Amino acid sequence: MSKLVEKDQWVWVVVQDPGGNEQFLGQHDQEKNESFIPTFLEKEEAQQGFTLMTREKGHKYEVQAILFEDLSRRATENGFMIFILNGSGEVLGKIICPC
Repeated sequence: MSKLVEKDQWVWVVVQDPGGNEQFLGQHDQEKNESFIPTFLEKEEAQQGFTLMTREKGHKYEVQAILFEDLSRRATENGFMIFILNGSGEVLGKIICPC
């Protein structure tokens, strides 16, 4: 586990198309060829960081809480890393799953 987050801790992510065909809003770093789910420790930081993310027009987005353990399982299943970010988009830690 990461020193930044425990497996039973609630974290904040952005969900695309909540209530329908929902999925986490993942991002891809072209330079490093890394696919990741931006994850925040506080709701306010997630709302700030959301404005910096690449997103598709025509979709709804919502900041939601999820248990880190559930997020890490889903990230692993879909080949994503988890990046813990602050509200300015700075990477506080990279977590390679399985966690």
